[in-house]
Amino acid sequence: MDLAPVTAPATASSLLVDSYGRTIRDLRVSITDRCNYKCVYCRTGAVGAQYPELGNAEYLRLIRQFVALGITKVRLTGGEPLLRAGLLELVRELAQLRTLEGQPLDLALTTNGHLLAELAAPLKQAGLNRVTVSMDAVEAETFERITRVPGSFAAVLGGIRAALAAGLTPLKVNCVLLRGFNDAQIEPFVHFGSREGVVVRFIEFMPLDESRLWTPQMVVPLREVVERIHRTLPLEELAPREPGETARRYALPGGGEIGIVAPVSQAFCGACSRIRLTSDGKIRTCLFSQIEHDLYGRMRAGATDEELRGYIRGTAEKKEPRHRIGEPDFLAPTRSMVHIGG
Repeated sequence: MDLAPVTAPATASSLLVDSYGRTIRDLRVSITDRCNYKCVYCRTGAVGAQYPELGNAEYLRLIRQFVALGITKVRLTGGEPLLRAGLLELVRELAQLRTLEGQPLDLALTTNGHLLAELAAPLKQAGLNRVTVSMDAVEAETFERITRVPGSFAAVLGGIRAALAAGLTPLKVNCVLLRGFNDAQIEPFVHFGSREGVVVRFIEFMPLDESRLWTPQMVVPLREVVERIHRTLPLEELAPREPGETARRYALPGGGEIGIVAPVSQAFCGACSRIRLTSDGKIRTCLFSQIEHDLYGRMRAGATDEELRGYIRGTAEKKEPRHRIGEPDFLAPTRSMVHIGG
């Protein structure tokens, strides 16, 4: 969806509004680009962490500036955020922050789940609201072929169950679909979601892999996923979606739910409410940005909080209208997904 620019006020107390009139409420913060998995659709398996991590106090100062500009949702990502030293302390500090409306942040975390069994209860106690687990198969052999880590399926399943027991809900399980690789998992995943009491979300494969092997033919589009599930289970689309919601949500018989995130076949850029902060303190206004904005560098150079907020506001105003996947002038982003933050 293309958009026509509009003029938005830029005062010290204003919300983050880009030049297309979209209000930005959702901040995703990568706290490491290290990962203990080598998922074949994401990483080559030969390249590890490439970017430094900030200290907790530095992340907190930067996040506070975003919250002061109207951010209400903060999601910690990676890499694998459960590898991050001091994670519980960081969550405890973030849980003390309040939005401009005086409410606690909607504080979430995306993880591969491998270390979640031991950390789920402490994370909940620290103030985390919910988790999303990346899980690309529900059959152990297929799953471990994807992650290239023996025993990973049992570890993740244990983590999901521990998170449910801890109350980190609604718990979403994200499955990135690749044609001919794990698309046979669609129907088993639906039954898995109903059985385990989680919301399964299928995600179209995007050109964010480290090896740059993405092609349009590898994408399993939303329409195909819906048609396949509907052959065995009737689906009813839940509408309307919340502002900024990325998934199309469908009700299953008996009260279950699935979601489908279709950034390739049915882009939702026109309602995007997100902005991202990388592990080394760069702002990215889109997953597919060609430019990064060095917020941390300005903080290190002595910028005041007011100056940092001004820089964030000016950067947000430059947010791209759309990602351009499938257009002739599309360029892959300067970092792969693991180094941007999920």
